[in-house]
Amino acid sequence: MFDVTNNRDGGRTPRRWNPLARAARCGEALHAWRTRRHGHAPPAHDTGGAPPSPEPAAVESVLWRMRTTVRDEPGALAALCTALAERRVDILSLQTHPLGAHTVDEFLLRVPAGTDLTAAVEAGGGTDTWAERADAHDLVDGPTRMLGLAARTATDAAELPLVLRQLLGRCTIRSQPATAFGAGPGAVPPEGVLEDTVIRLRDPEGGVLTVERPYLPFTPTEFARARALVELDARLGRRLPDGRDVLALSEGGHVSVRRADTADLDAARAMHERCSAETLRRRYHGPVGDASRYLDHLLSPRFGRTLAAQTASGDIVALGHLLWDGDETEVALIVEDAWQRRGIGAELLSRLVGMAVEAGCAHVYAVTQASNTGMVAAMRGLGLPLDYQIEEGTLVITARLTPAPAARPTEAGERAARY
Repeated sequence: MFDVTNNRDGGRTPRRWNPLARAARCGEALHAWRTRRHGHAPPAHDTGGAPPSPEPAAVESVLWRMRTTVRDEPGALAALCTALAERRVDILSLQTHPLGAHTVDEFLLRVPAGTDLTAAVEAGGGTDTWAERADAHDLVDGPTRMLGLAARTATDAAELPLVLRQLLGRCTIRSQPATAFGAGPGAVPPEGVLEDTVIRLRDPEGGVLTVERPYLPFTPTEFARARALVELDARLGRRLPDGRDVLALSEGGHVSVRRADTADLDAARAMHERCSAETLRRRYHGPVGDASRYLDHLLSPRFGRTLAAQTASGDIVALGHLLWDGDETEVALIVEDAWQRRGIGAELLSRLVGMAVEAGCAHVYAVTQASNTGMVAAMRGLGLPLDYQIEEGTLVITARLTPAPAARPTEAGERAARY
């Protein structure tokens, strides 16, 4: 770039100039002008400008899962979100489920403590609203959450009822023979049935798997996800987590502790045949002519988890059951007579309670008799808060699992090795 100047002889000659130097001089001039201007300017608040707003005080917030219904028309969802925003409700995730003239919207929300969430939703046009407290696990996005549930199902057949409950919220899950519906094996089509608050699917173990949630209809998306998990369970077939522990007994000898299922039916029946009538009566709460008829249900992973204590020769000498009973969880034990009072029952019970804690259960209960001092002692040995109820000679002991189970000192034996 060039500038033009006059030389000594009055002629005009071009002169090269440095653009960086000119830019620097312009910057200095601008800075000087701003300094002079603002040096005489009044404070901003004297000219009507508002002073800076103070930072809003931190407000405690709570995570909520919420579902509500709005009309499927332009602006309906925007009105709902605006109503939530006016109450400083933070929308962390949103899924929509179109259903004809309406849409079911499912939210994960961070709500300031004390906010009337129902009133906010009604102001935004939402109806049939349902909400429950959420936790940090719900912050995982939908696809990641489904992959995690599928992985749990693939690892352990007993996980299917638990993952369905985690997927669908508070619900009742039952496995029933198809003949209970009066139409034989074809009562439920291969693709399943969705009826408002009830889902029916073919159980991979035979019969019908029924999921019921009376307070909230299932959406087609939930139905499709539940069906995918059940189909995965059917394709993978029988499976149990690998591994077993060796339990050394203080009186000598040892047993191994492992997961069991219906493949162990013959060994479990043989153990029952070796048990005395009194042991069977304490376990099954009355005279039992053929206790082994219960084992198909007890050993099925569809109804819970089973632990077996097994000798080196392969004989099962004790069984512990963790049974899913709707929202409740039952624990039950039976130990062969010759192996009682050696710490096996207490060890199985401790492990079953640990499984219940991992599954997110709030309580476990045992149904026994007041005369069954071994079961009562094992429950007390957990170190958990216990509630006792006696009805017509039957004792129900409920352990609250909210506190972490205290480490139970092993009195009759100790865990020696794992392989």
